[in-house]
Amino acid sequence: MLKACLNGSRSRDEHAAVPVTPEEVGAAAAAARAAGAWMVHVHPRDETGRESLAVQHVLDTVAAIRAAAPGLRVSVSTRDGIVDGAATKARLVAEWPGPDDGGPDCASVNWHEDGAVIVAEALRHNGIGVEAGVWTPDAARDVAASGWLAHVERVLVELLPGASPGADGPSAAAAVLDALEGVRGPFVVHGEDAWAWPVLRWAAERGHDLRIGLEDTLLTPDGRPAADNAELVTAALRG
Repeated sequence: MLKACLNGSRSRDEHAAVPVTPEEVGAAAAAARAAGAWMVHVHPRDETGRESLAVQHVLDTVAAIRAAAPGLRVSVSTRDGIVDGAATKARLVAEWPGPDDGGPDCASVNWHEDGAVIVAEALRHNGIGVEAGVWTPDAARDVAASGWLAHVERVLVELLPGASPGADGPSAAAAVLDALEGVRGPFVVHGEDAWAWPVLRWAAERGHDLRIGLEDTLLTPDGRPAADNAELVTAALRG
């Protein structure tokens, strides 16, 4: 399975093809599915292009994806930095309806962030799937000890240079997965920026699910600027 991460926190200043409006996100999702993506992950935006957790912005983005790519599974972000404080985040997420009422199918929750369990509980209460994001071995051990792994859709093993301990992406991925020994997954294993393609190749060789898109990297495997998300998906599936 390959998940396309369409925009993240990136702006048009970084890459002209970063989708921002609901219509752009919908078109990018449809193109990513045509290229072979099984699901998409997106950071909804407000009218100014700023990331948002407000229910209307989430609903507008999800609706645009479903209109452009019916049946495509939609994940959204709850990362720190979109709003101020864990309490505000939890309050906004609690307003999201479930997928049958226009809400996302699932959402990622970074387990090292304050209030992660409260956010996960709000999602689950509303019928929205939880994806547990773990960046470090410590976060992996925390989520395993929490008992939440019995209730999540998948574990997102996310490797970020400067945030995930390790000399390189593959060694960082191995350390996180070692801390999850005995956990069946499924695991989506991905890196960002300089680690994106080395981690993707490493994860593919080991049979893990994959993620790629303009959130993770702006470059193709040979170092060229990618045209768009669909080109990155095509490159990832080509191997």
